[in-house]
Amino acid sequence: MAGLLLAGVLAVGGAPLAWAAAQTPPVIEVHKVDEGHFAPHPGEPVFMLALGIDGRAGIDSDRADAIHIIGVNPGAGSAVILNIPRDTYVDIPGHGRSKINDAFTFGGADLQAQTVSRLTGVSIRFVITTTFAGFPRMVDELGGLPVGVPFAMNDKFSGANFPAGIVQMNGAQAFAFARNRHIPDGDLARTQDQGALIIAALSKLRGQGVGANPSRTFKALAVLGRNSRLSGVGLVDLYNLGRLGLSIDPARVRNVTMPATIGMAGSASVVFVAPAAGSLFADFRDDALLQAH
Repeated sequence: MAGLLLAGVLAVGGAPLAWAAAQTPPVIEVHKVDEGHFAPHPGEPVFMLALGIDGRAGIDSDRADAIHIIGVNPGAGSAVILNIPRDTYVDIPGHGRSKINDAFTFGGADLQAQTVSRLTGVSIRFVITTTFAGFPRMVDELGGLPVGVPFAMNDKFSGANFPAGIVQMNGAQAFAFARNRHIPDGDLARTQDQGALIIAALSKLRGQGVGANPSRTFKALAVLGRNSRLSGVGLVDLYNLGRLGLSIDPARVRNVTMPATIGMAGSASVVFVAPAAGSLFADFRDDALLQAH
């Protein structure tokens, strides 16, 4: 679900551009958590929260169906995608214990960021969201994505029907891949697959020369401008964030899922944070690197 969240922001890695009016509903919304202009510095890690929101016809509220912290270390030229399963059972400030994706229902992007920060200790600067309706459209506008499928899939519920190996996916196929949980390890494996989509999007953009080739950069900017909404984010912020993202070699992006176990809370199936998660969070939050994991 989150595969194009980072890709949409990475698409702004060229020169600033007069901002195009976003369509309704937007594919991507970028929400700034802190104040002031953003400018990356070699010694300072940057953390953003990427969310896939499940709001659609027949659903009475929006929840975060995909939750990923993306940490970039500018000095090291590397990044980590930390995947948080949507059913993780946590304390939500002001609302007691519930699944972590309920935080978006209760308080939108701000409360979701606060809840994830409380769990991990990571200070989040930006929240980037996309929707069920918008995600496939963005994939198609970028010309599809080559995605590494870890094993053959044939799931009638999500529509994921792929052989193992690299598969060129259109928007509907990428959406099905991101939604497939009828696989070994269920929600844990699904969130790992969503992280793989983010890396695939970065690979596609860099392979197209976005950020290095002016015409391709402006084409990507046009896609983003047609499909975005900014909340507290200026063009300077977005320009700097995009250039930072496009500077990272996809081979230097690690895709890691929170250690967890699947269990029950009353009648609900949930994901419990495993004891090993604490050391992973600590290793990640100081510099967006994983030296011990």
